[in-house]
Amino acid sequence: MIRIYRFRQRTRVRYGIERVGVVDGVLDVLRGEPYESLETTGKMIPLKNVVLLAPCQPTKIVAVALNYRDHAAERNKPMPAEPVIFLKPPSAIIGPGDEIIYPRASKRVDYEGEMAVVMRKRARHLLDSDPVDDYILGYTCANDVSARDLQERDVQYGRAKGFDTFAPIGPCIACGIDPKALNIETRLNGKVHQSSNTKNMAFPADFLVRFISRVMTLEPGDVISTGTPSGIGPMSPGDHVDVTIEGIGTLTNTVMKVREV
Repeated sequence: MIRIYRFRQRTRVRYGIERVGVVDGVLDVLRGEPYESLETTGKMIPLKNVVLLAPCQPTKIVAVALNYRDHAAERNKPMPAEPVIFLKPPSAIIGPGDEIIYPRASKRVDYEGEMAVVMRKRARHLLDSDPVDDYILGYTCANDVSARDLQERDVQYGRAKGFDTFAPIGPCIACGIDPKALNIETRLNGKVHQSSNTKNMAFPADFLVRFISRVMTLEPGDVISTGTPSGIGPMSPGDHVDVTIEGIGTLTNTVMKVREV
């Protein structure tokens, strides 16, 4: 198993791989981006010596609503017969350690811990029989931050989920893990609020990749955020939120004091 990190050292942004269980906590720097090749330079850098960034720069974030039955129940929504998808803009992306900005337009901003798929290569019009593993680079943690009051008011999700900083992802892209049964947990100020497993998703990751590829072309680096379990709730300025997924790691962000966006 490897984990791919995107990082900044001094003024340069690069990718590196951590070989889990072999050389933990050390990055082997990649020659380029990870979508075509994982060829390394041989230069080794301790993780503690770099600034971690969002692990990819997608052309789009495709998010899935109501993919856990317990979340649908807490939202008083029926389970959909097929995936309900919406888009979050790339401008919403932030990385580990970055601040979530609480916009003045909202009175309630919620966390939603999720597992996300990161695409390795272009996927278009995949059939049910098509294997998808070769299309997927790996998996990361995501927080589908949502202005819940605006979501209720607008009905559609564009504004409520599209504010700048409303798509934290990271800290890495985990490759070589099975996404079908991973523990997922969200903590607010250290207290567990969401605790589930990806086996509880109504539509698993491979199904979602095929389904979405028939709607829109998925490009290398694109992100599919696969939905959140029950336990969603509000955040306040000054709060810390952690999304932890087995085999991937922990995505940590702080909510910034209210200001104009």
